[in-house]
Amino acid sequence: MNTVIGLLIIAIGAMGQSSSYVPIKKVKIWAWESFWLVQGIFAWLVFPFLGALLAVPEEHTLIEVLSSGEGAALKALFFGALWGIGGLTFGLSMRYLGVALGQSIALGTCSAFGTLIPALMVGTDLFSGKGLVLLVGVCVAIAGISVIGYAGSLRSQNMTEEQKKAAVKDFALGKGLLVALLAGVMSACFSLGLEAAEPIKVAAIKLGSQPLFAGLPAILMITVGGFITNAVYCIFQNIKNKTGKDYFGVPSGVFINNVLFCALAGILWYSQFFGLAMGKSFFVEGSVMMAFSWSILMSLNVTFSNVWGIVLKEWKGAGSKTVAVLILGMLILIFSLILPNLL
Repeated sequence: MNTVIGLLIIAIGAMGQSSSYVPIKKVKIWAWESFWLVQGIFAWLVFPFLGALLAVPEEHTLIEVLSSGEGAALKALFFGALWGIGGLTFGLSMRYLGVALGQSIALGTCSAFGTLIPALMVGTDLFSGKGLVLLVGVCVAIAGISVIGYAGSLRSQNMTEEQKKAAVKDFALGKGLLVALLAGVMSACFSLGLEAAEPIKVAAIKLGSQPLFAGLPAILMITVGGFITNAVYCIFQNIKNKTGKDYFGVPSGVFINNVLFCALAGILWYSQFFGLAMGKSFFVEGSVMMAFSWSILMSLNVTFSNVWGIVLKEWKGAGSKTVAVLILGMLILIFSLILPNLL
């Protein structure tokens, strides 16, 4: 039962993340780099900070919790900066491929690297016992994501240029695939950051933090690192493209509208890791489900992002065969979530 509860919590967070790009479509006038920076303030600073406060025990401070991890906070910050590159290119992948295909390719790559690399770093044998179960589960997840990617290529073949542009304004398959792959590899650094920051979680529990929230301070350090990377790039683009006036050079109504939708996008994005930290607390420490949790989150993100892709009519005009292949890929992903418990 605890495993089911954990999966449901992670699924709710994944649903939030997969919905996070939708509010950004309501942002008006601002250039891409402008709204990306503002939503990043909420997604990577404000809400992670508020979440981390939930893990602070009475008569202690957040600084005390973070510093008790024996340098783990700085390691998490470093991996967060690397992950920030993935977060940056992740946004670009959806710009060029759309919500469905962009998230599918990026998150699929992220799922594989983010699950297997930490396992290898702790010496897990991927060809026997728990390691083999983990490897099989990741392979099935990647198979599902590959099927979804194939559906994306079919969509590209079946649609005219006008239909592609109508579904995704800046659609560019070649450029989008390269960006999405880079996003997936670098985004896996978030998982590495979680592993490096494990001492913070342990220290928080020793200080009296509830296990349900103990993983949230570590997430804050990773997202702060990611924010730094993204902020540097976005400010550079503001200067280069002369879009710095976006923030306060619009009517007050547009400014309020944009900030509110960026805030909504931010909290929806953060919900995936809030849910991951809480959901993992229901898994048995050292179990396959604990090691597979990153892949579970990524698979659910892909599944829900493609549901949004259908809702937003990104697959309109792609043909019934393409949609059938898409649904098959989503079913394989869902199967990968329960596979570790069947083996």
